[in-house]
Amino acid sequence: MIIKVLLLASLGSAGLFVLRGHRSALNLLVRRALTLGAIACGGLAVLFPSAVTRTAELVGVGRGTDLVLYVLCVAFLFVSTSLYTRHTDMHDRFVELTRQQALLEAELVGLREVLADASDRHVSSQQSGQH
Repeated sequence: MIIKVLLLASLGSAGLFVLRGHRSALNLLVRRALTLGAIACGGLAVLFPSAVTRTAELVGVGRGTDLVLYVLCVAFLFVSTSLYTRHTDMHDRFVELTRQQALLEAELVGLREVLADASDRHVSSQQSGQH
């Protein structure tokens, strides 16, 4: 029964993570803390495999391997949503940069035309003054 509550809470947090969708310093801190926690738990699971089985039994899962599978599925969901959010942010930045570049190029073309017209007028006035 406890595992169902934990899994539903994890899925709910993943859904909330997707809905919030913006990156912040707090998000980065939480992601790094969770990553370090996962590495530490993985190390403990390797060193003490029987503890994984005991933990699985405590939360209502029959075997430790099933618990590891559930945890990996939730972790995969968080990684996938994180990558999706990052991809979306990068896409938005790319679109903004492309717009800025297009505006700058249009401004540059306009300045070149103004300079070319001014240069033509200058050359014309010099030629008419020489005759």
